[in-house]
Amino acid sequence: MSDPATSETSPASLDGTLATRRIVLGITGGIAAYKAAELCRLLVKAGATVRVVMTEAATRFITPLTLQTLSGAPVSTDLFDSGSEAEIGHIRLADEADLLIVAPATADAIARLAAGMANDLLTAVVLATRAPVLLAPAMNVNMWENPLTQANLERLLGAGGGGRITSVGPDQGPLACGWIGAGRLIEPVEIAAAAIRLLAPGDLDGQRVVVTAGPTREPVDDVRFLGNRSSGKMGAALAASAAARGARVTLLAGPGTPAIPGRGGPIEIERIEVETAADLERALATATPSADAVVMTAAVADFRPRTRASGKLSRRAATGVALELTPVPDLLAGVARARQNGRPFLIGFAAEIGGGAAMETRAADKLRDKGCDAIVANDVSAAGIGFGADDNAVTVLFADGARVAIPRASKREVADQLWHLFAPRLPPKAKGKETAGHA
Repeated sequence: MSDPATSETSPASLDGTLATRRIVLGITGGIAAYKAAELCRLLVKAGATVRVVMTEAATRFITPLTLQTLSGAPVSTDLFDSGSEAEIGHIRLADEADLLIVAPATADAIARLAAGMANDLLTAVVLATRAPVLLAPAMNVNMWENPLTQANLERLLGAGGGGRITSVGPDQGPLACGWIGAGRLIEPVEIAAAAIRLLAPGDLDGQRVVVTAGPTREPVDDVRFLGNRSSGKMGAALAASAAARGARVTLLAGPGTPAIPGRGGPIEIERIEVETAADLERALATATPSADAVVMTAAVADFRPRTRASGKLSRRAATGVALELTPVPDLLAGVARARQNGRPFLIGFAAEIGGGAAMETRAADKLRDKGCDAIVANDVSAAGIGFGADDNAVTVLFADGARVAIPRASKREVADQLWHLFAPRLPPKAKGKETAGHA
């Protein structure tokens, strides 16, 4: 196993996470404005309806036509536009927004917002909206470190912003001006991840969640292993969704599990790499005692070689090689046996071959035999929803007899629906205790 680490965000993990959300994307005049095109694309890809507002200076760096093409909607640039302002357009934009993002937020824009100015369309919309506002600063390092800039930002993030303004970034590194230091616009995918966090329900706020993901690998010799085709995508989506809803997440990630939200924004996930079932067993023993919920998504190998060969087995050494296998410990049942007073809430996964009533019967047997609170069954042999696919379709069985079918959707959308089901069922005493400790 490796030491815990947080990982960067993968664009695929954002798919469908902002469906039905209305976002105003404000772009101000800095060289980083070109990155706003990618941010707009990611927000649209995540399902959001995006309206772009540009300052006059921003149009010198990137054209409104580019943003109009990517957003699929007209771009607003003028506070005194005779067409839109006939309907008081800046107020309509402010009222309809679920979130307003300013990226890049230049030193000038931050200063004018801190002063409460509304002398262009973007500042007027920010001043008028009641939606949360996310700033992504970008500027020269000396401008960023200037006490005036820091004071302006502090005012916005504090009482001066009414408690509704937050920021993400900036990054450190080479800047367009030739300097090296803080001031780079944080990557668009990280801004999108921060937006997801701000718009998430918050129904897991303060909860401790452990998610296992991906396959395990059992060494045959120094170069070969027994494994399976699990990609870790479902577990990664569940971890990302839980973190976005406010949980403190530990992801026990098997080989190949994709990167998920972490660096530079409000979504924080502790990632621990594991390879074998024994690695995962040790990691679970450390992580689960303080957990409120454990989601066992990992496809753990059922068997491992009784002995591991040193070096590399060669077909020249014998006409045939026989592997003697031995079962690995039942990790799901082990977590269930270690629970105390119904904690943690335990969710198992049943990867089945073949769907329908037979799949549900096998899943119900597993639910009972393993001692879970819920079991999530899916047909990994079905086209488009099996191991490695981006979509899934599942049936959830609860120990109290409830049953919920979730039709085919992206794995992130399925993950969101699963937490919508699980969050209200977490033990109340655990939730109260963790929330109090978190405060």
